[in-house]
Amino acid sequence: GTGWITRNPDHVSDDDRQKLKAILARCPELEATTGRVRSFAAMMAIRSADRLPAWITAARADQSHGLRAFADGLMTEFDAVALGLSTEWSSGCVEGRVTDIKMLKRQMAGRAGLPLLRKRVLLVAADRRQHRATAATAS
Repeated sequence: GTGWITRNPDHVSDDDRQKLKAILARCPELEATTGRVRSFAAMMAIRSADRLPAWITAARADQSHGLRAFADGLMTEFDAVALGLSTEWSSGCVEGRVTDIKMLKRQMAGRAGLPLLRKRVLLVAADRRQHRATAATAS
């Protein structure tokens, strides 16, 4: 269900689009929230923070408590959010690596020492690089 809202409308199948339309017809609040979510996603896609102040103002006036809370959080960290939206740099790679390391640490808790953990971390990193290289040559 949430994928129908968060995904680019051009990438939603006709069947799913019809199901979403039926749901939104029964829930006007969700329809308004869907519009706000998609407009925020559009800002992220074009990597521009120009419309962010207006989006936050509109979201804060929204009926949805969750959306208002999200907008309040964005306002609290406005400078960082605006910079994150407008810069080409991303921490996605680093965050993915940190997630991998945390997963390995949990899997190996109390089972092995640092040398084995280090070896597994390096193997996962090498596997990711190999996967990216294979995907790049396939395209």
